[in-house]
Amino acid sequence: MNKATIKDIENVSFDILKQSNSLGVFPTPVDKIVQFCELKVDRETCLSKIPNNYLAKVSETLKSALRKVRGAIDTREKIIRLDLTQPIGRQKFVQLHETGHNALPWQRKTFEYYDDDDTLSPDVKIAFEAEANFFASGTLFQLDRFDEEASQLELTIRSPLALSKQFGGSIHATIRRYVERSPKRCALLVIEKEGLLSFKIRNYFQSPTFTSEFGMLKWPERLGPDQAFIADCSFSRKMKVDGQFLYKGENGDITFQYHFFNNSFNYFVMVLPFGEKIKSKIKLVVKE
Repeated sequence: MNKATIKDIENVSFDILKQSNSLGVFPTPVDKIVQFCELKVDRETCLSKIPNNYLAKVSETLKSALRKVRGAIDTREKIIRLDLTQPIGRQKFVQLHETGHNALPWQRKTFEYYDDDDTLSPDVKIAFEAEANFFASGTLFQLDRFDEEASQLELTIRSPLALSKQFGGSIHATIRRYVERSPKRCALLVIEKEGLLSFKIRNYFQSPTFTSEFGMLKWPERLGPDQAFIADCSFSRKMKVDGQFLYKGENGDITFQYHFFNNSFNYFVMVLPFGEKIKSKIKLVVKE
C-alpha cells in the first residue's frame, strides 16, 4: 500500500472509533463498532459447518464470500458470518476485517458494481484483503494509542501479552503489531508444530530498526534441534525470557537473546540483540 492509501485507511478508522465512542475504551468494543457501521454478525451459522447443499441455494456474492472460511460479509444483507470455532480474539479481528470491506469507501463502491468478487482481478483482491487487514489492525489497536501504551512497557514478550488483554486482540496479532511498530531492535518468529519433533516457521517479522542493522534474517522453512528455542517447543515450555542462540548468517554469526511464549496454538520467539532495552517503572506479572 502507498502512503496515501495508508493515510486514507487510518482516517476512516479514526472517524469510526471516534464517532462510535470507542476511542480510549478498553478492551476495544468491536461489537459496538460493527453495530455503528450498520452491520450485524450472524452467530447462528458457523462457516466451518456450512453444508454444500446450502451453498447451492445462496447468491453468487455470498457463495464466493463463504469460501473465505474464516469470515465473510454479505454486502447486500449487511451480515458478517464467522468461523465460530476460532478463538475469540481472532474472531474480533475477522469481524473488523470484514467491516473494513464495507467501511472503506472505494471498496464499498466497487462491490456495489460487481455481483461476485470472482469478477475482480487477482491484484485487486490482494490489495483489498491487505487494506482490510490494515483497517482491522488499526481499529482493534486504536491506531497510535497502541504505540503510546507499548512505549511505557519494558522490552519483553510479556508486554504484548499484557497489551493483548488490554485491547482485546489475539496474542498473535498483538505480538506482531508490537514488533513491527517498535522503535527498538526486535524480531518475531511464529512457529507451529508439524509432527512429534517437527516444527516449521509460520510467520516472521522484524522491526524497522532491526532490519536497518541486521538486514532481513533468513530462516529454513523447517527448524531442527540445532536452534536453542526448538527445545522449548519440544518440551512445550510456557514462557522463557532469558534464552540465547547463535544465528549463522551469510556475513558471520551473531548471538541473540530470545524470549519464548507458547499459547498452545503457536510458539512465539522474540529475537533481541544484546543491550536492547526499554526502561519502565511498570512491573508486568504474567503467569507462566
